[in-house]
Amino acid sequence: MPKARFIHDGDAIDHTPATDISAGDVVVQNDLVGIAKLDIPAGALGALAVTGVFDVAKAAGSAINAGVNIYWHTATQIANTTASDGKLMGRSIRAAAENDTTVRVRLNQ
Repeated sequence: MPKARFIHDGDAIDHTPATDISAGDVVVQNDLVGIAKLDIPAGALGALAVTGVFDVAKAAGSAINAGVNIYWHTATQIANTTASDGKLMGRSIRAAAENDTTVRVRLNQ
């Protein structure tokens, strides 16, 4: 009997939310961070992207360099470079200026 069986490439994972999720929502499941590419109604099976490149909300007034770890903070619904109370979602692939409202992130789980 095999020790493992291939299921799929893993660019997206199945997810059945308890509440409605809108396309673009960031979903945190323990240490796994995914982004909904489409709306997912509560109780319906949908998918979360766990790989790919996304523009993610960040706080204005903070610059972010390219190539640094990016953390998602569920309480504030923004990404930043502070690990405290955040979940690692990926790395910035392009610098974001202080007045930018998003940072470009390559998800890596």
